Amino acid sequence: MRIKNLKLKNFRNYENQSVDFTEGLNVIFGRNAQGKTNCAEAVFYLCTGTSPRCRRDKQLIRHGADFAEISAICEGAYGELEISAKIFENSREVKLNGNKITRNADILGNIFSVFFSPHELRLIQDGPDERRRFLNISISQLSKPYYIALLRYNKILEQRNNLLKNRDLSLVYETLPVWDEQLCKYAAIIASKRTEFAAMLSPVAEEIHAFLTDGAESLKISPEKKYKGDEKELSEKLFAELSANYERDIRLGFTGSGPHRDDLDIFIDGVDAKTYASQGQTRTAALSIKLAEVEIFKKTSGEYPVLILDDVMSELDLPRRKKLVNRTGGLQTLLTCTHAERVLYGKEVNKIRVDGGKFKF
Repeated sequence: MRIKNLKLKNFRNYENQSVDFTEGLNVIFGRNAQGKTNCAEAVFYLCTGTSPRCRRDKQLIRHGADFAEISAICEGAYGELEISAKIFENSREVKLNGNKITRNADILGNIFSVFFSPHELRLIQDGPDERRRFLNISISQLSKPYYIALLRYNKILEQRNNLLKNRDLSLVYETLPVWDEQLCKYAAIIASKRTEFAAMLSPVAEEIHAFLTDGAESLKISPEKKYKGDEKELSEKLFAELSANYERDIRLGFTGSGPHRDDLDIFIDGVDAKTYASQGQTRTAALSIKLAEVEIFKKTSGEYPVLILDDVMSELDLPRRKKLVNRTGGLQTLLTCTHAERVLYGKEVNKIRVDGGKFKF
């Protein structure tokens, strides 16, 4: 899977630009604040329908413009396709091969992408929200049923939480089982898919981490062992857990059990990485997880995703830079950096300089 051409109009600091990418390594370089990360962000947006940097689409619109427009021509196992997004202040219009897409679920799965930047250290350092976000973005690209279940789960969860704040306790106790039956149906899908994904992620991330560290450290990843069994068993267990904690949830005013509370356990040399890992260890662990995600996409879909590495070289020492470049062989990679790194010399790469929101060739 690869992106052949990307067009940007009024996107961030780009007024009207087009760039071609080659199959292998594409190095997007230039001084700071010229638009390198903006280019990487546009690619990821077309792959997932979301930005890795902001929550509101209107932030993607160039200052002074009424809208932003991005499009890409891509090639995969099933031929060529074109995907575009026109972004307005309060809405957007997405098209696939000229046909309008109304659901974000229909954006996912057309172009697979894995994004890594220094901000991905939050995957290790921050709270469970960041690790759940990683799981949700990754699994949603591979599984539309997961994404749909996640949307429905969150909607029902919001309604359940609103009910818990109701002062009419007889109504609360009477209605909770109705909501819980629906909630647990979707929770079981989410929990099952996350467990399956983590089971694939852990051994691959462990192997890649050993490669990057020359075997000096070991990495282990596992989901919290809350839910086991098939979807029916998972649904029944969660329903029982919710039922047993009605008083607690009513007292707190929110739902204290379910996949929205999940986390991943991450250990380096047997020690909790979230608490004790150094900055360097955190960086290597996060990168290992993202590279493992690449391999899972290949195993699951039959195609490598587009790998986006945003400003990652400046954070690694020279040996790990070389190992990273070697590890990305065989897939399309978009690598942003401040200059064409010396580790790349002698390799066949497509160099693209960015200066003030303009591509220079």
